[in-house]
Amino acid sequence: MATVTFDTLKFVERLRAAGVPEEQAKALAEAVSEAQDAADVATKRDLREVETVLKRDLREVETALKRDIQDLRAELHASLRDLEQRLTIRLGAMIAAAVALTAALVKLL
Repeated sequence: MATVTFDTLKFVERLRAAGVPEEQAKALAEAVSEAQDAADVATKRDLREVETVLKRDLREVETALKRDIQDLRAELHASLRDLEQRLTIRLGAMIAAAVALTAALVKLL
């Protein structure tokens, strides 16, 4: 992450103008600068970069999901066509068996 700039000289001058002794103002400026360096703070630029990366990643996920949905639809349609064909064959076989059974019963009676 980028570092946030901190003007220690301006900080010291502001403290001195408020009546803080120079040595104490310098010590405070140094402590604030070290604390700021130690803190892992995100800048607006960091956030914009993350936003850009997330938007790109989301577009990639969206594209992948659309492709997966199309693939699933194709598989579903193929499965439904197969099921329709099997049901048609079974129904035809059942009708043929019923006709044969009816013909056999008519011959016997």
